[in-house]
Formats: sequence, C-alpha cells, structure tokens
Amino acid sequence: MKPAFLQTNRTESFRSWRFRTLMNWYPMYVGTGGKILFWSADSREVHLRLRRNIWTYNYVGTIFGGSMFAASDPFYMLMLLRVLGHGFVVWDKSASIRFRKPGRTTLYMRYELTDELIDSIRSDVATHGQTERTFRLQWVDEAGTVHAELERLCYIADKTHYEQQKGDRQRSRFQR
Repeated sequence: MKPAFLQTNRTESFRSWRFRTLMNWYPMYVGTGGKILFWSADSREVHLRLRRNIWTYNYVGTIFGGSMFAASDPFYMLMLLRVLGHGFVVWDKSASIRFRKPGRTTLYMRYELTDELIDSIRSDVATHGQTERTFRLQWVDEAGTVHAELERLCYIADKTHYEQQKGDRQRSRFQR
C-alpha cells in the first residue's frame, strides 16, 4: 500500500506501465535497490520506493546514501525528454544530496512536472535556445519525515541550438 502523499489523479497507461516495468528491470537501476511504483501516462509524475534490504543497507544498518542518490538519478531527465519531445536535448548536469535522518524504514520520492514549469521551460528555450532548471526532491518515510534532500540540475536545449553550440567540440575522437 502506498502512503497517502503518493495518491494522484493521474493514471498509468499500458505504454507507461511497460516503460516503468522495463526501467525496473534495467540492470543499472536494479542495482540501486529502488523501485518505480508509478509512471503517469503523460510522464509528468513518477513515484519511487527505496526499501532497506540486503542490497541497500550500510555498515550501521541504515539505507546506504549511495542507494538514495542512485535510485533518484535519471527521472527528471527522462520525464522532460518524454514530455518535451524529440526537438529537445536534456542532460543531467549536476546533483547533490543532503542527509537529514538515517533511513531505517522504506522511503518514498515523488517527481512532478507542472504545466507552469513546462510552459516556462518551452518559453526560455524558445527565447534563448537553452535553459537550466534545478529540481528539489526528498526521500521521505510513510509519516512524511524527510530523510534526505536532493537537488538536481538539468540542462534543456532546442536540438538545433544544441548542435550549433557543440560544433566540433563533442565530435567523437573516432570520427575523422
């Protein structure tokens, strides 16, 4: 049973369910110990769970900070790519984590992209060709107690602008 703060009006489609299921079996994500519980049909909301188990606990018996960090990794980038479409480039640029309380029970995280945020991103990219957004997230337990706070910085650009900006700088060393 999911905690009350993960209740949503959004629904999951077969396509988003399939994507979520494949992501949960992706070897790099399996290794984090995290599980995607919900991926909305419009890719604007995602819910995660991180349990303390043999794969995620540390020397002192709490959830390993690396598991908290890694289990939260790719989601804003993936959500933005799916919402904005093929005309955009999205990269995770940086991330940080601040531990507030040791995780001794199951933790949860909720991602959400609002209409206002998407409109703001589209507007900035239309005006400047690129933009950056900082997203703040929290790992919380069922009672809503914060165990870790994360900040993730995403770079978002128009694909044409991005290609012009990178030029030869990022050309593969194998291309001649």
